[in-house]
Amino acid sequence: VKQVANLSLVSSACDVVSTAYASTKESHPYIRSVCDAAEKGVKSITEATASRVQPVLTTLEPHVAAASEFASKGLDKLGEKLPLLQKPVEQIISETKELVSSRVADAKDAVSS
Repeated sequence: VKQVANLSLVSSACDVVSTAYASTKESHPYIRSVCDAAEKGVKSITEATASRVQPVLTTLEPHVAAASEFASKGLDKLGEKLPLLQKPVEQIISETKELVSSRVADAKDAVSS
């Protein structure tokens, strides 16, 4: 999970969503009260679940470690094959806009000639 969260694409997408969420809460008082209630509910459920799940996690720890190592290797290979994952969302959007603009310009040139 940490390795996925550290990918530039994922971390920048989380930042964008977090900023939009905070901005929306600040701008709309009714949404803020709903979000605050939902956050409290999630926090309560998380705390209650964590204490019950911990013994199971301790038992499964060797299996989780093996799965984690396997997943880590898979993510490394995925990162090699998809360099897009190492770019922040803003850069991907900018590059996509440039590519589309270039293709549209090429199409206009082809049509006009």
